[in-house]
Amino acid sequence: MAKKTLRDIELKDKKVLVRVDFNVPLDKEGNITDDTRIVAALPTIEYVIKAGGKAILFSHLGRIKTEADKATNSMRPVAKRLGELINKDVIFVGQTRGKELEDAINALKPGDVLMFENTRFEDLEGKKESGNDPELGKYWASLGDVFINDAFGTAHRAHASNVGISSNIKEAVAGLLLEKEINFIGGALENPERPFVAILGGAKVSDKIEVITNLLKVADKVLIGGGMAFTFLKALGYEVGKSLVELDKVDLAKELLEKANGKIELGFDVLTGKAFDANTEVNVRQFNEIPEDEMGLDIGPKTVERFKEILKDAKTVVWNGPQGVFEMDAFANGTKQVALALADLQGKAVTIVGGGDSAAAVAKFNLEDKFSHISTGGGASLEYLEGKVLPGIACVQDK
Repeated sequence: MAKKTLRDIELKDKKVLVRVDFNVPLDKEGNITDDTRIVAALPTIEYVIKAGGKAILFSHLGRIKTEADKATNSMRPVAKRLGELINKDVIFVGQTRGKELEDAINALKPGDVLMFENTRFEDLEGKKESGNDPELGKYWASLGDVFINDAFGTAHRAHASNVGISSNIKEAVAGLLLEKEINFIGGALENPERPFVAILGGAKVSDKIEVITNLLKVADKVLIGGGMAFTFLKALGYEVGKSLVELDKVDLAKELLEKANGKIELGFDVLTGKAFDANTEVNVRQFNEIPEDEMGLDIGPKTVERFKEILKDAKTVVWNGPQGVFEMDAFANGTKQVALALADLQGKAVTIVGGGDSAAAVAKFNLEDKFSHISTGGGASLEYLEGKVLPGIACVQDK
């Protein structure tokens, strides 16, 4: 998918609208507890500054349902943190439209950086931002000369701040982060080096049906662990005790197993407990011996070895979803071993982590620098893996 990027357009002296994904977690005092998303956008912001553009940044933050939500979801602390990271004053305007914002933008000099207020403040009077209100998209587009979309985290949504702006401006291109997501995830789906192995996990099959269906078309193997595995085990006729099962999806799991023609791997065993509790007694159970009063909470040692055996020769790996309840140390080993197996492929394979809980697990095990790419968008990466057209990518002009 060849999309125009910020390298393809002139930025010098231009007012450069940059949609970033600065939806960062804040504590009760309004302090940022994880600045990963801000750091991920720095290459694009620094590129604009060095090219002599006037950077106008905007993002959503949290959910805005009442006036009270505004106080706890302002972009002000984000602008402050960004200024610290780029060692430069970031002009903050606490508005999403109006004369104060327009005057501040018109006063910018080349290399200046301005951030305006949370785009979702516009959702209080009807969903103008998240509903892609035509008038709002047109207004925001009027504030700049060119548009860079660098917010992969919202690429699966058609909002005024991505699709709305792009349809009202002459040049709409991808930032360096969005380009990276397109190259890695899009590249894995369109032209992977083989063997291509997908690893899926998480709680529910229903969350990953379309991902599994799409990956079965392109992957050589699909490894399935986590809670969703038990619906497949039930489909194979195993009793799974108190394990999480979506009974209404058992027939679908059967269909997927038949369609997979041997591509789906579930392993051989699980770690179980009698309760969803960090202190529960842990047992290793083969698939055919899970007691009715126990639940599976992690993949077992034989399954770990099977998955590692498949992964050692892989050339492309996409991982989306933990293999067990990795938040509890007793049930973290399966996810950790998968992460370590992928870390061992550094330099030998393209390894992609699809955001969300998988990214959190990689961070927990301090392995972030061992992967080719860790996606910044959980929901967006999931829909990308489903093979869907993402509005935030489609709105960027083709080369």
